[in-house]
Amino acid sequence: MLVLADQALKIFVKTHYHVGESHGVLGNWFNLYFIENEGMAYGWRFGGDWGKMILTLFRLAAVLFGVFYLKNIVQKKYHPGFIICAALVFAGALGNLIDSMFYGLIFDESSEQALNVARIFPIHGYAGFLHGKVVDMLYFPIITNSHFPKWVPFWGGESFEFFRPIFNLADASISTGVIAILLFQKRFFKNRKIKTIHPAVETETLVNDEMQVS
Repeated sequence: MLVLADQALKIFVKTHYHVGESHGVLGNWFNLYFIENEGMAYGWRFGGDWGKMILTLFRLAAVLFGVFYLKNIVQKKYHPGFIICAALVFAGALGNLIDSMFYGLIFDESSEQALNVARIFPIHGYAGFLHGKVVDMLYFPIITNSHFPKWVPFWGGESFEFFRPIFNLADASISTGVIAILLFQKRFFKNRKIKTIHPAVETETLVNDEMQVS
């Protein structure tokens, strides 16, 4: 369901917003702000076209591994909370992988012009396989038009905004899963017993009542 919700929101924004367009949802602190990025979560970048391909292939490998890993932890009856968190990370990775693999093929290039939004399923897409851009839109500028105090090292006097990154549901899913695992790892793994396998020692020595075996 999370992957479907992520893709539905991305497709809506991609086909109704031009790049840089923003609309308030709940006052001024929550906006849908359409941007695209070629890199990692929250708009971070990773080295040009080759970096983009490497990142997409890494996501693909992570998703394939995630399928078998989720199956394994379910079969071994891990803590339900850990299974949910792992599923959130998997769903988020899958959501962004879909963008990277297919969006370049099934969409027009998005524009900053207000009357020129992308179409879905055009004759030609804007990029090849594995080179699609990830759609981001969730923006929470809770604190704006503020500045760091003068005494703060490095950033003193510079403008300050919280929360600045623009992200999507997939990013939020990954972050939620990872943070929850870190916070509750003791609870998730407290009942998991580490089994130590002692190697068997083979011997042909005859043992009788007068010999002591240590």
